Amino acid sequence: MDDWIDYYDSTHTIYASKLHRDLHFQVIARDIIGYISSPDAVVLDYACGEALSATRVAEACGKLYLAEPAPGVRGRLIARFAPDTRIRVRSLEDLRKMDEKSIDLVIMNSVAQYMTPAGLDDAFAVIRRLLKPGGRLVLGDILRPEVGMGRDVFALLRFAATHGFLKDALIGLVSTALSDYRHLRNRIGLQRYSEAEMVAKLAANGFTASRAHFNIGHNPWRMTFVARHAF
Repeated sequence: MDDWIDYYDSTHTIYASKLHRDLHFQVIARDIIGYISSPDAVVLDYACGEALSATRVAEACGKLYLAEPAPGVRGRLIARFAPDTRIRVRSLEDLRKMDEKSIDLVIMNSVAQYMTPAGLDDAFAVIRRLLKPGGRLVLGDILRPEVGMGRDVFALLRFAATHGFLKDALIGLVSTALSDYRHLRNRIGLQRYSEAEMVAKLAANGFTASRAHFNIGHNPWRMTFVARHAF
Protein backbone atom coordinates (compact mmCIF):
# COMPACT_ATOMS: atom_id res chain seq x y z
CA MET A 1 0.00 0.00 0.00
CA ASP A 2 2.99 2.33 0.53
CA ASP A 3 3.39 3.06 -3.19
CA TRP A 4 -0.28 4.01 -3.42
CA ILE A 5 0.01 6.22 -0.32
CA ASP A 6 2.93 8.03 -1.94
CA TYR A 7 0.91 8.47 -5.13
CA TYR A 8 -2.10 9.99 -3.37
CA ASP A 9 0.26 12.19 -1.34
CA SER A 10 1.64 13.62 -4.58
CA THR A 11 0.18 16.07 -7.11
CA HIS A 12 -1.80 13.49 -9.06
CA THR A 13 -4.30 13.58 -11.94
CA ILE A 14 -6.92 11.18 -10.61
CA TYR A 15 -9.62 13.86 -10.89
CA ALA A 16 -10.47 15.33 -14.28
CA SER A 17 -11.24 18.77 -12.87
CA LYS A 18 -12.09 20.61 -9.67
CA LEU A 19 -15.77 19.99 -10.40
CA HIS A 20 -15.11 16.25 -10.71
CA ARG A 21 -13.19 16.23 -7.44
CA ASP A 22 -15.84 18.19 -5.56
CA LEU A 23 -18.72 16.09 -6.91
CA HIS A 24 -16.84 12.90 -6.09
CA PHE A 25 -16.63 13.82 -2.42
CA GLN A 26 -20.17 15.19 -2.31
CA VAL A 27 -21.60 11.90 -3.59
CA ILE A 28 -19.52 9.86 -1.14
CA ALA A 29 -20.60 12.10 1.76
CA ARG A 30 -24.25 11.70 0.74
CA ASP A 31 -23.90 7.92 0.67
CA ILE A 32 -22.04 7.78 4.00
CA ILE A 33 -24.75 9.87 5.65
CA GLY A 34 -27.26 7.25 4.53
CA TYR A 35 -25.55 4.75 6.84
CA ILE A 36 -25.54 6.99 9.93
CA SER A 37 -28.33 5.72 12.15
CA SER A 38 -28.18 8.32 14.94
CA PRO A 39 -27.24 12.02 15.27
CA ASP A 40 -25.08 10.97 18.24
CA ALA A 41 -23.16 8.30 16.31
CA VAL A 42 -19.36 8.21 16.39
CA VAL A 43 -18.15 7.64 12.82
CA LEU A 44 -14.71 6.68 11.51
CA ASP A 45 -13.75 7.23 7.87
CA TYR A 46 -10.79 4.86 7.36
CA ALA A 47 -8.23 6.11 4.78
CA CYS A 48 -10.54 8.99 3.95
CA GLY A 49 -8.45 10.89 1.40
CA GLU A 50 -9.12 14.61 1.07
CA ALA A 51 -12.67 14.19 2.50
CA LEU A 52 -13.70 17.57 1.12
CA SER A 53 -17.34 17.10 2.19
CA ALA A 54 -16.57 15.82 5.69
CA THR A 55 -18.40 18.79 7.23
CA ARG A 56 -21.66 17.45 5.78
CA VAL A 57 -20.98 14.04 7.34
CA ALA A 58 -20.08 15.65 10.69
CA GLU A 59 -23.39 17.52 10.67
CA ALA A 60 -25.20 14.16 10.60
CA CYS A 61 -23.35 12.52 13.51
CA GLY A 62 -21.92 13.26 16.94
CA LYS A 63 -18.21 12.86 16.17
CA LEU A 64 -16.31 12.13 12.97
CA TYR A 65 -12.80 10.68 12.91
CA LEU A 66 -10.88 11.06 9.66
CA ALA A 67 -8.06 8.51 9.53
CA GLU A 68 -5.57 9.03 6.70
CA PRO A 69 -2.21 7.30 6.04
CA ALA A 70 -0.71 9.89 3.65
CA PRO A 71 1.07 12.52 5.77
CA GLY A 72 0.62 15.39 3.32
CA VAL A 73 -3.10 14.73 2.95
CA ARG A 74 -3.40 14.34 6.72
CA GLY A 75 -1.76 17.73 7.24
CA ARG A 76 -4.28 19.35 4.90
CA LEU A 77 -7.14 17.66 6.74
CA ILE A 78 -5.89 18.98 10.08
CA ALA A 79 -5.61 22.51 8.70
CA ARG A 80 -8.97 22.39 6.92
CA PHE A 81 -11.03 21.01 9.79
CA ALA A 82 -9.21 22.41 12.83
CA PRO A 83 -12.07 24.87 13.61
CA ASP A 84 -14.69 22.09 13.61
CA THR A 85 -14.80 20.43 17.03
CA ARG A 86 -16.88 17.57 15.65
CA ILE A 87 -14.03 16.38 13.39
CA ARG A 88 -10.77 14.83 14.52
CA VAL A 89 -7.93 13.71 12.24
CA ARG A 90 -5.87 10.60 13.00
CA SER A 91 -3.18 8.47 11.40
CA LEU A 92 -3.87 4.78 10.90
CA GLU A 93 -1.41 4.04 13.71
CA ASP A 94 -3.39 6.30 16.03
CA LEU A 95 -6.38 3.99 15.61
CA ARG A 96 -4.54 1.23 17.44
CA LYS A 97 -4.42 3.46 20.54
CA MET A 98 -8.07 4.48 20.53
CA ASP A 99 -10.47 3.03 23.10
CA GLU A 100 -12.03 -0.31 22.33
CA LYS A 101 -15.72 -0.35 21.39
CA SER A 102 -15.78 3.41 20.83
CA ILE A 103 -17.05 3.64 17.23
CA ASP A 104 -20.58 3.13 15.92
CA LEU A 105 -19.85 3.17 12.18
CA VAL A 106 -16.65 2.61 10.19
CA ILE A 107 -16.53 3.55 6.52
CA MET A 108 -13.76 2.07 4.40
CA ASN A 109 -14.48 3.27 0.88
CA SER A 110 -12.29 2.70 -2.17
CA VAL A 111 -9.45 1.43 0.01
CA ALA A 112 -9.40 -2.39 -0.11
CA GLN A 113 -8.21 -2.50 -3.73
CA TYR A 114 -4.95 -0.79 -2.74
CA MET A 115 -4.18 -3.16 0.17
CA THR A 116 -2.65 -6.60 0.18
CA PRO A 117 -4.99 -9.32 1.50
CA ALA A 118 -2.87 -9.53 4.67
CA GLY A 119 -2.92 -5.76 5.08
CA LEU A 120 -6.69 -5.75 4.76
CA ASP A 121 -6.94 -8.47 7.42
CA ASP A 122 -4.87 -6.29 9.74
CA ALA A 123 -7.15 -3.32 9.11
CA PHE A 124 -10.21 -5.48 9.82
CA ALA A 125 -8.69 -6.51 13.17
CA VAL A 126 -8.19 -2.86 14.17
CA ILE A 127 -11.72 -1.99 13.09
CA ARG A 128 -13.28 -4.93 14.88
CA ARG A 129 -11.63 -3.85 18.13
CA LEU A 130 -12.96 -0.31 17.74
CA LEU A 131 -16.56 -1.13 16.87
CA LYS A 132 -19.20 -1.01 19.56
CA PRO A 133 -21.55 -3.98 19.93
CA GLY A 134 -24.06 -3.47 17.17
CA GLY A 135 -21.67 -1.22 15.25
CA ARG A 136 -21.19 -1.58 11.52
CA LEU A 137 -18.35 -1.63 9.02
CA VAL A 138 -19.33 -0.39 5.56
CA LEU A 139 -16.80 -1.54 2.97
CA GLY A 140 -17.32 0.30 -0.31
CA ASP A 141 -16.11 0.36 -3.91
CA ILE A 142 -14.87 -3.25 -4.01
CA LEU A 143 -13.59 -4.24 -7.45
CA ARG A 144 -15.00 -7.43 -8.93
CA PRO A 145 -12.73 -9.92 -10.77
CA GLU A 146 -14.97 -10.12 -13.82
CA VAL A 147 -15.32 -6.36 -14.32
CA GLY A 148 -12.51 -4.67 -16.22
CA MET A 149 -11.27 -1.11 -16.54
CA GLY A 150 -13.71 -0.42 -19.38
CA ARG A 151 -16.60 -0.35 -16.91
CA ASP A 152 -14.71 2.16 -14.75
CA VAL A 153 -14.22 4.38 -17.79
CA PHE A 154 -17.89 4.10 -18.77
CA ALA A 155 -19.02 4.90 -15.21
CA LEU A 156 -16.81 7.99 -15.14
CA LEU A 157 -18.02 9.22 -18.53
CA ARG A 158 -21.65 8.72 -17.56
CA PHE A 159 -21.06 10.60 -14.30
CA ALA A 160 -19.26 13.36 -16.22
CA ALA A 161 -22.01 13.67 -18.84
CA THR A 162 -24.65 13.91 -16.13
CA HIS A 163 -22.81 16.65 -14.24
CA GLY A 164 -21.32 18.70 -17.06
CA PHE A 165 -17.62 17.86 -17.16
CA LEU A 166 -17.49 15.35 -20.04
CA LYS A 167 -14.78 17.22 -21.98
CA ASP A 168 -12.59 17.42 -18.88
CA ALA A 169 -13.19 13.73 -18.20
CA LEU A 170 -12.05 12.74 -21.69
CA ILE A 171 -8.90 14.84 -21.33
CA GLY A 172 -8.40 13.44 -17.83
CA LEU A 173 -8.57 9.86 -19.08
CA VAL A 174 -5.71 10.58 -21.48
CA SER A 175 -3.70 12.20 -18.68
CA THR A 176 -4.35 9.24 -16.37
CA ALA A 177 -3.30 6.78 -19.09
CA LEU A 178 0.07 8.54 -19.22
CA SER A 179 0.40 9.04 -15.47
CA ASP A 180 2.01 7.27 -12.55
CA TYR A 181 -1.45 5.89 -11.65
CA ARG A 182 -1.55 3.77 -14.80
CA HIS A 183 2.05 2.65 -14.27
CA LEU A 184 1.33 1.71 -10.65
CA ARG A 185 -1.87 -0.08 -11.60
CA ASN A 186 0.02 -2.11 -14.20
CA ARG A 187 2.99 -2.82 -11.91
CA ILE A 188 1.26 -3.50 -8.59
CA GLY A 189 -2.29 -4.20 -9.67
CA LEU A 190 -5.47 -3.72 -7.71
CA GLN A 191 -7.04 -6.33 -5.45
CA ARG A 192 -10.35 -7.73 -6.64
CA TYR A 193 -12.86 -9.86 -4.76
CA SER A 194 -16.01 -11.65 -5.77
CA GLU A 195 -19.05 -11.23 -3.53
CA ALA A 196 -18.51 -14.68 -2.04
CA GLU A 197 -14.79 -14.05 -1.49
CA MET A 198 -15.37 -10.81 0.38
CA VAL A 199 -18.14 -12.26 2.55
CA ALA A 200 -15.82 -15.17 3.39
CA LYS A 201 -12.88 -12.84 4.10
CA LEU A 202 -15.00 -10.76 6.46
CA ALA A 203 -16.27 -13.93 8.16
CA ALA A 204 -12.69 -15.09 8.69
CA ASN A 205 -12.08 -11.78 10.46
CA GLY A 206 -15.06 -12.08 12.78
CA PHE A 207 -17.78 -10.30 10.81
CA THR A 208 -21.10 -11.29 9.34
CA ALA A 209 -21.62 -9.41 6.12
CA SER A 210 -23.89 -8.99 3.15
CA ARG A 211 -23.68 -7.01 -0.05
CA ALA A 212 -25.56 -3.70 -0.11
CA HIS A 213 -28.04 -2.98 -2.89
CA PHE A 214 -26.03 0.04 -4.07
CA ASN A 215 -22.33 0.86 -4.13
CA ILE A 216 -20.98 3.98 -2.44
CA GLY A 217 -20.10 6.53 -5.11
CA HIS A 218 -20.90 6.75 -8.80
CA ASN A 219 -19.71 3.33 -10.05
CA PRO A 220 -22.50 0.73 -10.00
CA TRP A 221 -20.22 -2.08 -11.17
CA ARG A 222 -18.33 -2.06 -7.87
CA MET A 223 -19.68 -3.46 -4.60
CA THR A 224 -20.37 -2.28 -1.07
CA PHE A 225 -20.69 -4.60 1.93
CA VAL A 226 -22.23 -4.00 5.34
CA ALA A 227 -20.63 -6.01 8.15
CA ARG A 228 -21.22 -6.50 11.87
CA HIS A 229 -19.48 -8.41 14.66
CA ALA A 230 -20.15 -12.11 14.43
CA PHE A 231 -20.69 -12.72 18.14
